[in-house]
Amino acid sequence: MADQQPDIIVIGGGSAGAACAGRLADAGVNVLLVEAGKSDKDIRSRVPALMANIVQTPDFDWCYRAEPDASVGGRPDVWPAGKRLGGGSAINGMMFVRGHKWDYDHWAELGATGWDYASVLPYFRRMEDNERGEDEWRGTGGPIAVSEVRARYEITGEWVAAVEEAGYPRSPDLNGELAEGVDYIQLSQRSGMRWSAARGYLEKKRPNLQIMLETQVQRIIVEHGRATGIAIVKDGQECIITARAGVVLSAGALNTPRLLMLSGIGPAEEMKAHGIDPVIDLPGVGQNLQEHPGTHLVNTVDAHTLNDDSRGLAGLKQLLSLAVKRSGALTTGIGHAQAFVRSREDLPAPNLQLAFSAFAFDVTDKGNLALSKKSSVSTFIALMRPSSRGTVTLRSNDPHDAPKISHLLLGDEDDVLQLVEGIQIARKIMGQDAIASTVLSEVRPGENLASNEALSHYVRAATIPMYHPVGTAKMGAKADPMAVVDSECRLYGVDGLWVADASIMPSLPAGNTNATSIMIGDKASDHVLAQIRNDKKVAA
Repeated sequence: MADQQPDIIVIGGGSAGAACAGRLADAGVNVLLVEAGKSDKDIRSRVPALMANIVQTPDFDWCYRAEPDASVGGRPDVWPAGKRLGGGSAINGMMFVRGHKWDYDHWAELGATGWDYASVLPYFRRMEDNERGEDEWRGTGGPIAVSEVRARYEITGEWVAAVEEAGYPRSPDLNGELAEGVDYIQLSQRSGMRWSAARGYLEKKRPNLQIMLETQVQRIIVEHGRATGIAIVKDGQECIITARAGVVLSAGALNTPRLLMLSGIGPAEEMKAHGIDPVIDLPGVGQNLQEHPGTHLVNTVDAHTLNDDSRGLAGLKQLLSLAVKRSGALTTGIGHAQAFVRSREDLPAPNLQLAFSAFAFDVTDKGNLALSKKSSVSTFIALMRPSSRGTVTLRSNDPHDAPKISHLLLGDEDDVLQLVEGIQIARKIMGQDAIASTVLSEVRPGENLASNEALSHYVRAATIPMYHPVGTAKMGAKADPMAVVDSECRLYGVDGLWVADASIMPSLPAGNTNATSIMIGDKASDHVLAQIRNDKKVAA
């Protein structure tokens, strides 16, 4: 149990929680970080290519499933959630993507004052140690290592050239001034190994930072309108831990609303239905769930790809390359190059992310994924701003029950049409001179699916969630009846309680959400620290 009463308890050591806890500790705050999972110091987490072996593995992932989704044929999709210190950053595909300037300016328009691009940019810069160096948009010397792809294949360069031939700009840095066009992907890695938020923010030992692993939080304790501590289970023993200044909830977009409702904070009728007495009626808790939908274009190619490096002696060579040079196939992330493009001229920002990988998977007879035995490449086409909204609610009042995730991945017909447009753009790229002579065939969707109607059926059958859930405790103005936290991450109606994770995003940013989640935790630490110092002044 905790050695002493902390100033702040941080619930969840994921991407945002690790950042928030580390920054607060650096500022001299006594912090207790409580994490349900184990340490991320496991070779399966550290070696990038082993990510396929840890997602949907209960030791690393909560392995949630959504309710059957009528928009994709009634399929109950998998919704992973990290179950290790580092959270999603300990199991994800490592793509480091900040999002587009428009996304953050839009947040401010939605009521998240002080979260416009100009306001969040300093936090993106201070959190990263970018291998490309420092400039007006990028940072060096920060806790999160940002590196180039070390699994290099010639066909990736051909694809980048083909995107330019197709009429899209070459961005010198998609995380920099021009977040549109094509560029090589950057990864959350250092020297070819995964660099999670836990490695960046928590590995430095601090006497005022205590970390409790394998500790399940049951609820947040609220007394007289103030969060005073948490109820936990550790090694089968239940107890309450109190904090002087309050609690930061960083359990992620799926578990944060669950814990709030278990604590009596959320939609009153929802909680009453499960026998929970409401502490405060906050209708927005668990609402506004958003997720990026995406689907694949897969081609066989007459070129050397990662699929060729995964078998026999070639696989042994890659193992040696990792051990000696920290390079090669085993350092691969989920993608090697990407393009952010607009399928419609009147859009204010790119609506599609095309992520190119110099490898492809096949679906086995058992329904899981295995690297294709043929030389193959894939382009993942993802919709950046879907219209669908879902919910996260309770199954029961049992803290050990998984959240109930209800979401229509393709609940709006225009979302389907935009993905069809994305497939057509991806096909156009594969037909450019820079790469066309290398392409042998189209495996998925298949060249026989040519019409918009046929591709729409394919999209509904083959689209999957990108594992980027956000929005379930959204930030907004007090006048917004669905807002859960204010612009300083303070929960409406309860003092001493902050939320800092992907759940507070009012809307999805373009691209993978991990970098944005880390930024939220980093920025939230400043808001928490300011409140602590202000409270001390008032008390004095």
